[in-house]
Amino acid sequence: MPTSFWNLVAGVVGALTFATLIGALLGANSKSATIVNLNERIRAWWGMIAVMVVAIGLGDTATFVVFALLSYLALREFITLTPTTASDHTALFVAFFVAVPVQYVLLGIDWYGMYAIFVPVHLFFAMSLVSALTQDTREFLSRNARINWALMVCVYGLSHAPALLTLDIPGYRGQNALLLFYFLLVVQISDVLQYVVGKLFGRRKIAPVLSPSKTVEGFVGGGLLATLCGAALYRVTPFGFGAAFLMSLAIVLAGFVGGLVLSAVKRSLGAKDWGAMIAGHGGILDRVDSICFAAPVFFHLVRYFYV
Repeated sequence: MPTSFWNLVAGVVGALTFATLIGALLGANSKSATIVNLNERIRAWWGMIAVMVVAIGLGDTATFVVFALLSYLALREFITLTPTTASDHTALFVAFFVAVPVQYVLLGIDWYGMYAIFVPVHLFFAMSLVSALTQDTREFLSRNARINWALMVCVYGLSHAPALLTLDIPGYRGQNALLLFYFLLVVQISDVLQYVVGKLFGRRKIAPVLSPSKTVEGFVGGGLLATLCGAALYRVTPFGFGAAFLMSLAIVLAGFVGGLVLSAVKRSLGAKDWGAMIAGHGGILDRVDSICFAAPVFFHLVRYFYV
């Protein structure tokens, strides 16, 4: 693992330590719901950063396994909130115990031509056939669409984050783990800064029915700050400053779309959060929704321009 990776990790740990101290000071003087939620989020970030650092530090295989587990848990949350019937059990078995492991095995053997189309092409037809063979036509289209939607978001989209490890970037060999950590960092910084700026300065809500906490001020201010943070870290990437700015902007915009779209899905299902696994954040899918949309965008931009 390159020294720059551990330097970046040290910087993140330093920032989290500072945030923890600030949160503790605020918590000592106020018990407001916002401060309590902020401290819960900081503690959750410690855990998430620890898991990612350990996985990435242990190598590609460990990283693929961790993301496969995240896909499984996110898929479970999605399906738990989504109405299904007994006729869907075979399709769900295929989703959990075929789709997830096969997608990540394809990543592990670096078969780009297959993992790039396995879920949206092969599984789309296979899952439709499995559902059709049950001969249960009640709400067939909506039932089948829900499962395929879950696979696209939780398995296909999320798997493109560790897929960054498979890219052979000239002049950057052996540093792909750093690029993955950079991507995850920009996504999380964007979520954090949009939340903080929105709480401090937010006035105009973007979509109050879908996500009451998302404001124009939070999106613009937090998104711009996150983009600048990503640009400032250009030395740990294969990009120059300008390219890092544009890449970070693409990550921020795609991540915002992911959060908003999946908020719409949650609201349509009558839920506030996807789960309660992570204190202050909800479920796994509440934390990785931005990653699920941003990862394919970032992966294909890097692959198109740098490989």
